[in-house]
Amino acid sequence: MSSKPSSVNIRVLDKDYTIGCPEGEETSLLSAADLLNKKIIEIRDRGSIIGSERIAVMAALNLAHEFLGANSANSNLSDVDNRINSLKEKINSALGEIELK
Repeated sequence: MSSKPSSVNIRVLDKDYTIGCPEGEETSLLSAADLLNKKIIEIRDRGSIIGSERIAVMAALNLAHEFLGANSANSNLSDVDNRINSLKEKINSALGEIELK
């Protein structure tokens, strides 16, 4: 059973867009558009970058950087979790050898 695509109206940088999206994902898309718009407004209001296209690109780069940073942090947590599990196995193995003696 596949989801029917639906259309969602969003507003980014004072322009309206109709975006196709899978059924059930509308809220997520609206949240993403809201986050992007907030980032754009933040950059625009600083006044250091001129031009809608440049502002949009800077907002996209900032969001991508934040996303990659979050993924890297999650990856590091996964590495720590793997190391902890490995240490647990070594400890259990060592304890098993002590009990056998």
